[in-house]
Amino acid sequence: MLTKFETKSNRVKGLSFHSKRPWILASLHSGVIQLWDYRMGTLIDRFDEHDGPVRGVHFHQSQPLFVSGGDDYKIKVWNYKLHRCLFTLLGHLDYIRTVQFHHENPWIVSASDDQTIRIWNWQSRTCISVLTGHNHYVMCALFHPKEDLVVSASLDQTVRVWDIGALKKKTASPADDILRLSQMNTDFFGGVDAVVKYVLEGHDRGVNWASFHPTLPLIVSGADDRQVKIWRMNDTKAWEVDTLRGHMNNLSCVLFHARQDIIVSNSEDKSIRVWDATKRTGLQTFRREHDRFWILGCHPEMNLLAAGHDSGMIVFKLERERPAFSVSGDSLYFVKDRFLRFYEYTSQKDIQILPIRRPGSVSLNQGPRTLSYSPTENAVLICSDVDGGSYELYIIPKDTITRGDTVQEAKRGVGGSAVFVARNRFAVLEKSTNQVLVKNLKNDIVKKSALPVPADAIFYAGTGNLLCRAEDRVYIFDLQQRLVLGDLQTSSVRYVVWSNDMESVALLSKHSIVIADKKLVHRCTLHETIRVKSGSWDDNGVFIYTTLTHIKYCLPNGDSGIIKTLDVPVYITKIFGNTLFCLDRDGKNRPIVIDSTEYIFKLSLLKKRYDHVMSMIRNSELCGQAMIAYLQQKGFPEVALHFVKDERTRFNLALESGNIQIAVASAKEIDEKDHWYRLGVEALRQGNSGIVEYAYQRTKNFERLSFLYLITGNLDKLSKMMKIAEVKNDVMGQFHNALYLGDVQERVKILVNAGHLPLAYATAKTHGLNDIAEELADKLNGNIPNLPMGWSGSLLIPPTPVTCGGDWPLLRTMKGIFEGGLDNNAKGGNEEYEDADEADWGEELDIVDVDNINNIQNGDVSMVLDDDEAHEDNDEGGWDLEDLELPPDVETPKTASRSSVFVAPTAGMPVSQIWVQKSSLAAEHAAAGNFDTAMRLLSRQLGIKNFEPLKSFFIDLHMGSHSYLRAFASAPVISLAIEHGWSDSASPNVRAPPALVFTFSQLEDKLKAGYKATTTGKFTEALRLFLTILHTIPLIVVETRREVDEVKELIIIVKEYVLGLQMELRRRELKNEPVRQQELAAYFTHCNLQLPHLRLALMNAMTVCYKAGNLITASNFARRLLETNPTAENQMKTARSVMQAAERNMKDSTELNYDFRNPFVVCGATYVPIYRGQKDVLCPYCNSHFVVSQEGQLCTVCNLAVVGSDASGLLCSPAQIR
Repeated sequence: MLTKFETKSNRVKGLSFHSKRPWILASLHSGVIQLWDYRMGTLIDRFDEHDGPVRGVHFHQSQPLFVSGGDDYKIKVWNYKLHRCLFTLLGHLDYIRTVQFHHENPWIVSASDDQTIRIWNWQSRTCISVLTGHNHYVMCALFHPKEDLVVSASLDQTVRVWDIGALKKKTASPADDILRLSQMNTDFFGGVDAVVKYVLEGHDRGVNWASFHPTLPLIVSGADDRQVKIWRMNDTKAWEVDTLRGHMNNLSCVLFHARQDIIVSNSEDKSIRVWDATKRTGLQTFRREHDRFWILGCHPEMNLLAAGHDSGMIVFKLERERPAFSVSGDSLYFVKDRFLRFYEYTSQKDIQILPIRRPGSVSLNQGPRTLSYSPTENAVLICSDVDGGSYELYIIPKDTITRGDTVQEAKRGVGGSAVFVARNRFAVLEKSTNQVLVKNLKNDIVKKSALPVPADAIFYAGTGNLLCRAEDRVYIFDLQQRLVLGDLQTSSVRYVVWSNDMESVALLSKHSIVIADKKLVHRCTLHETIRVKSGSWDDNGVFIYTTLTHIKYCLPNGDSGIIKTLDVPVYITKIFGNTLFCLDRDGKNRPIVIDSTEYIFKLSLLKKRYDHVMSMIRNSELCGQAMIAYLQQKGFPEVALHFVKDERTRFNLALESGNIQIAVASAKEIDEKDHWYRLGVEALRQGNSGIVEYAYQRTKNFERLSFLYLITGNLDKLSKMMKIAEVKNDVMGQFHNALYLGDVQERVKILVNAGHLPLAYATAKTHGLNDIAEELADKLNGNIPNLPMGWSGSLLIPPTPVTCGGDWPLLRTMKGIFEGGLDNNAKGGNEEYEDADEADWGEELDIVDVDNINNIQNGDVSMVLDDDEAHEDNDEGGWDLEDLELPPDVETPKTASRSSVFVAPTAGMPVSQIWVQKSSLAAEHAAAGNFDTAMRLLSRQLGIKNFEPLKSFFIDLHMGSHSYLRAFASAPVISLAIEHGWSDSASPNVRAPPALVFTFSQLEDKLKAGYKATTTGKFTEALRLFLTILHTIPLIVVETRREVDEVKELIIIVKEYVLGLQMELRRRELKNEPVRQQELAAYFTHCNLQLPHLRLALMNAMTVCYKAGNLITASNFARRLLETNPTAENQMKTARSVMQAAERNMKDSTELNYDFRNPFVVCGATYVPIYRGQKDVLCPYCNSHFVVSQEGQLCTVCNLAVVGSDASGLLCSPAQIR
């Protein structure tokens, strides 16, 4: 059984295939009807109106209808396009078991537990006949596919065949009056529409199912007596032909296969059985573990079956339908109906060559699977699944064989798969020993080769090579050298298709295609939701393949698309130009003509063959949104422009490709504010100030216009903008323009007019306009604002623009092949653009004639530029330039066309990228701005997980290793990388590492500052300094090994101070816990401190313990203090007096968790001693000790690394790497 689709649901009681679409209806015991697409494996719809189980369901052959019958006694007719029930037929008095549409008439037949069969007209929505006669539940009733018969099965142990010919005549329109009269008599006096033709008795128990053979006068039935009975009928009688036994429980359904000579039955014994209808023997049994089967469905046109069971349904095929074939040059060898056939592509001749033996076993799926052909020896290898995998070797005779001739017996052998690997050698896979046997044409073994990886199939891969399929990969194995030439990770490859030149291979799986080269180097992978069926390479190196529903293409870069939709699945054998040769499932050769324009166009783009692209654009009908989207996605918007007529799409594409001319033309056509604004943005990006100005003028965007005139230095137009603002009563716009112009008097005037006298006074006074200031002072009547004394104002004047007016200078580059060469209007467009540019885009812009300004209404202001103004940029008046009188015969020398073309140099690799590639030091990665890799390095080297404290250091490193230059006002800032140890003599091509802002000497200075703060008792400040050192060390770089050792030593020193100071600060917080205070003071003395600091710590601990009455512990600190030979007299004196006091009274008033006799280290998190011999864990960075329970926590000393994590160690010098 080849399962195609499976569902999980409630118990399935009814099934029906759609005749054309890949759909199946399943009616469930829960009352739901599901509509599935079995090809895609998706649930399309569900219909939920029945109350209780739905036992019968059926699709109409041609209308978008289906009918269902359920335990609610209702028959419902549904329209699946409208997703609703159209009407309900009422009349049955008990559960409805089956429903079925008639193939021609508008009838439905239904069988019910009320012991009747009813025939309904679904157009008039009435019951037209009731068939009575059964005396128990009627389990099933079906129309004959061609004749006017109905078969029914009942629990009264009979099968009945009913003749409904009279009903058909009655519903047909009567031809003359006499017939019409007889029909009326029949209606009045109760004529019989349907009569019982035969009653078939033979089953011992209730019959659950009966169905007709699609073409022969046969009936098959299944019953609770576990038997399948075959009945034959003629015009007068019907009789039992045979009984098929084998099921172990009640039979639920049985039917003839639509296209094969077999019977399929299923049963409550959890099995489906397949029987040979002619030999009447069992062929195969398929079992489920836990699910009883209830219903079978057979596709009316395809080799598909479906079975419903307790927990869902399965759609399956009994046998593979793909013909075995092999292409050789201009010919095709294939197997059809147990004959080897030959097909010639050029003449399209199809010849039968020789018969293939019938498989001896009695099970299904024993036909040929693969075929391999050797052209020189005219030999064919045919592999099948007989005996668990075997092959047959045929030598094709020179002449075709006629019926009487005897055929040379084929040579046979057992093997997983067999293929020719040379002219007269073929390889056979022996799965049990994982060997390949190489045999000659006499079927003798010549050589054995063990495979390096267990394989379950082999394919041809060039002379002497095999492509072997393993569980999760494929590999090419050289039989001569016994080497693997290449392998590729991919699962379950079913077919292998080599290109004609054997340079490329396509590996076809159920739902994917992998394209690789001859060494199995991966190129691309395609995934399909619908099953992939076959494929072949065309002459251009494009892979054409078929799925169940489409012919598609795959380009070398992995782009794919649809060429054609298929009605039935086909198997591509060869491609000649635009003709695709296929085999269908019936073994017929079909040439299909395809349109290759789309994929050839895409291939030409991909291979940069732009001359092809141009000719295709000119000559073909390529268009559509998909093609435009493809061109945009692949970065060819300028090509897409030539397909598009819609102005909005043209505008978007023109902006994307930077083609301002087309964008302007489209914007004019569209004439919407948003489009003009977007055009202005793009033109500004290109520095095309003329078009920016035009776009802003079209949208009356005065603020942006003013700013544009400011940055391009066009002060004349700026002053006109100020006048326009005045006309429009736009005070703020007026003021801005005055500010841009640096016109103080105008600003004062505007402020006065707006009533802001104090501001006007301040402005006039600041800029030294004393006359105006005095006038304003009078108006203010003494309320003069106080201005700060001693400030000298400076006039705010706009900066001088770098490029005045005009457009930005552009690089001269070669015109692209797509620019202008294709567009018929390109030339005209250019001229129009140049004219417009000369005219300063004046035709639709009315910058105001200032003299006529008073005539302009305040509402709509249109701006007109005078002609002389439009040309004033080109005016040469002030330069006294005279025309040159050149002699007529001197021609201007023509430069070679190439020399005028400037080709921009290619950008080099950024310095920061070079730093990252050359270095494994985290500091240098951070300096390059590559924080991500810097963090990964620190995590790997030092186990650091908390990067929050390092954030500012990272930023400082990055900022410090770059400098920034301003070239001129409107140019972007240039970033320069600063290198370590740079000199004039250094080669410009060799990049030094980055200059870093943190150095080891800085850390030494910080250490001294930390010592000083500790001595003076500023513990918080000292702790901050020591932590800064700990956080900086991962980001410094030193030169020598000796310096690396010093850095590591510094970590240990600083760590001791951080731990000690943290404990001391904690001790000071604990006011009411004298015992813990003493312990922390005691632990502080065991940190590895400088001698002066150790003395202070001992003095501190001695004092605390003495005050608390722990005299023995205090005397221990006093003794240790004296051993350090303190220089301060008061320290010695105090220590001696403590020892004397302790000698008089040797006791401790409280017990401390402190044993000074036993060496210990202090846990950095819990501040408890870890005595020698106890287990501890370390911080991978600062080497602080912790109790085992702290493993996996953040180190509390350095606040960077995770305690107990693996790390490779500090890397801070190139010397370590070398």
